[in-house]
Amino acid sequence: MPEFLRCKPHQAKDECMDSMIFPKRLRWLGLTLAVAFLDRATKAWIESRPLDYLPQVVIPGYLNIIFSRNPGIAFSFFSDPSSTKTRYLLIAGTMVIIAVMAWMLVAIRHLNAWSAAGLALLLAGAAGNVTDRIVHGAVTDFLQVYVKFIPWHVLNPWPTFNVADSAVTAGAILIVVDILCGRQPVSENSGGPSIVSPPGENA
Repeated sequence: MPEFLRCKPHQAKDECMDSMIFPKRLRWLGLTLAVAFLDRATKAWIESRPLDYLPQVVIPGYLNIIFSRNPGIAFSFFSDPSSTKTRYLLIAGTMVIIAVMAWMLVAIRHLNAWSAAGLALLLAGAAGNVTDRIVHGAVTDFLQVYVKFIPWHVLNPWPTFNVADSAVTAGAILIVVDILCGRQPVSENSGGPSIVSPPGENA
């Protein structure tokens, strides 16, 4: 273990654990930065295409690449492009959510790899889309998918999305899976309500 991660003799246990958690958690911000970069790179490529280049059919009947701007949130809620107040409200709300998720990622002591990866992906998705709102006033979407096994016409095509939206969905799934399946209560003989976590605890 690197010297700067070792506990000092004068440190209390809790203080020592906190000093070790922060450097370990910083590696998850690398995942956040990588996904946010991929999101911005793909959007920049779409935004730089000539008007007659899009749409492009990737898989006929299933996947198209298009160009659209969504001034609202998922499924085009709050998508009134003329409402400056709504735009600022969405930006402010997203910034608060980003701050909370960043704090959770680096500060929560008992956080395993599943939840840490989920938070990192949520953070990347939120950062990618709020950047669009600040710079363009709307989010750039370009992936159009047809979900043929869903009979409802309103979801065919599925609402257009981007890499950031995919990261948010994947991150949410990881956290839900971790909550539902990742931890099991210890036997009552342990003397109190404690938790056993799977491999990857304290990621």
